[in-house]
Amino acid sequence: MTNKIVYLLMLLAGMMTTACSDDDGMPSGAITIGQIELTVSGEGDLSGLAVELRNTAAGSIFTETTDSLGSATFSVTPGIYEATVTGSRSADGYAYTYNGTSGLITVMAGETQRVTVALKSARSSQVIIKEVYNGGCIKDDGTTKFQFDKGIILYNNSGLTAHLGNLCFGFAAPYNSQSNNKNYGADGRLAYEAEGFLPALNGIWYFPDTLEIAPYAQVVVSVFGAIDNTLSVSQSVNYAHSSYYCMYDPESGYDNTSYYPTPSSLIPTSHYLRAVRVGLGNAWALSVTSPALFIFQTHDVAPADYAAMVDHQWYDGGQVSQAGLSVKVPVEWVVDGVEVFAAGYKDSNSKRLTADVDAGYVSLTNYQGHSLYRNVNRTATEALPENAGKLVYGYALAADGSTDPSGIDAEASIRLGAHIIYQDTNNSSNDFHERQQCSLRDQ
Repeated sequence: MTNKIVYLLMLLAGMMTTACSDDDGMPSGAITIGQIELTVSGEGDLSGLAVELRNTAAGSIFTETTDSLGSATFSVTPGIYEATVTGSRSADGYAYTYNGTSGLITVMAGETQRVTVALKSARSSQVIIKEVYNGGCIKDDGTTKFQFDKGIILYNNSGLTAHLGNLCFGFAAPYNSQSNNKNYGADGRLAYEAEGFLPALNGIWYFPDTLEIAPYAQVVVSVFGAIDNTLSVSQSVNYAHSSYYCMYDPESGYDNTSYYPTPSSLIPTSHYLRAVRVGLGNAWALSVTSPALFIFQTHDVAPADYAAMVDHQWYDGGQVSQAGLSVKVPVEWVVDGVEVFAAGYKDSNSKRLTADVDAGYVSLTNYQGHSLYRNVNRTATEALPENAGKLVYGYALAADGSTDPSGIDAEASIRLGAHIIYQDTNNSSNDFHERQQCSLRDQ
């Protein structure tokens, strides 16, 4: 891919108009909201870059696409806006996704605001995060909350067997999206963005052996409660299955038995993930409201060795304390990520994953048994000849009104033998929806 510096024109003034479209992106560069200044190195198409402008307080969303010069124009009412720029290209069997974001864009009446949005690129992996169940549910008494049953589902989104060595889980600081995020600089950017890493807060979990996933197959990982939780909480999840994996490593310091009861005897010990704890606490505190979850590979370095190196340590908010100790994970190691925002905290949520990992977010209403489920790539899924007559349509709305825009009921289709290709644009706003219940309860 050829590096480019692209400047995007957005005229921000007093009267509101709306323009809508959606298309592919371009290799790399920068976009300026304001006067066009275009510098190009090499060949490439600058058109069709999708731009979304959001006024979160008013709930307004405007969309446009860049023209052949990489420009776009908006006229909006005064307020505070944020912009997201996305696009994609394909080459040599890989999918390349381009993302950029800019927040805290203040628009005054009758004035033009110019903001630069730098694009970053990412090459998508075969393996994606298909589903995250972290919000817990309500016990059978109808009032008591239950959160010791979290789980993550990974998926091979391709027709080739996936082999992943040194595959790890981490979540970015701070724990919750609605917390006071002290990692933003005066320029409105995350402090670690320029250094090209994500902070894995508190510790990491990793598969002890190379993980192999068959084409269009999934791997279930129990984060907490690797047992049949439905025996005590009917709305919970049953993880007692011989093919499932679980996070269980009391010797790491994550030994709180409320979170880590002895796993079901059906789960082989070879499916126990290992952990490296670098901070405080006796459990890996994956947020019940809004984790910034990501998976990554340490490649030729053993995960335990990498996480233990002092040079790889970083502190949340820049304050040296054991509570904020994190592991620096190079962005180029990240396989996939999903940014979760807590529903009901619209004005205080802030992003922790950088745009090259996830340019958007998906909201979660916790303690309702809901999960975050990846949308189906309808065009790609319908194009698979083996799916003829196996796809189920009419996917039902979730309780909060969110749904998969494809209309395909992925789980019902899978039960009929269909191969599902999920959407993967590195933008959770487009790629995920809030599902009414974890898909494991459909089985």
